[in-house]
Amino acid sequence: MSAEAVLQVTEALRDRLKLALASSGVPGTVFVGPLDDADSSGAALILFLYRVVPSATLRNTDHRVPAADPVRSVDVYRNALPLDLFFLVTVGTRPGASEETLLRALGYVMQSLQRAPEVTVPGTADTVRVSLEPLTTEESSRIWALFPTANYRTSIAYLVTPVWIDPPQPTVAAGPVKEDTLIAGARVGGDAE
Repeated sequence: MSAEAVLQVTEALRDRLKLALASSGVPGTVFVGPLDDADSSGAALILFLYRVVPSATLRNTDHRVPAADPVRSVDVYRNALPLDLFFLVTVGTRPGASEETLLRALGYVMQSLQRAPEVTVPGTADTVRVSLEPLTTEESSRIWALFPTANYRTSIAYLVTPVWIDPPQPTVAAGPVKEDTLIAGARVGGDAE
């Protein structure tokens, strides 16, 4: 993926939430951003990226993707940055309405992501995996403390991984070895002892 990987993955996840929202029959939109943003008012669901960390399991791994060129089978990106993204999915607010309808939408989102946890990122050959991330009461409180003006609403967290930020170009592979010669018994630049 490119330097826009975080944005691309967020948009792909938002689109999956929109599909689940539509299948729930609950009208509304999915807002991407902070929980206390004035623009989130009226949204059925809010998607908030609250944590980005290097992937511990992929940290020293090259990113290999199918090559667009038929001569090469795989492009290798050395020094790519693998990330784990943590998202909070929160039911929105509806003026004069309770949270019950929005809880239905949240259930459909959870069902959709559990049934098909792989999300293909448009414009790339990459797929990320989305998995429910348990939050302790303390972790949840810490996140909500970031938004002192927002009232607490039902929220769940998801881990999306791996999200790769690759160098602009893949590593160019060295050409194949055409000749391998070993000369034994002679020293270069002097007589043999």
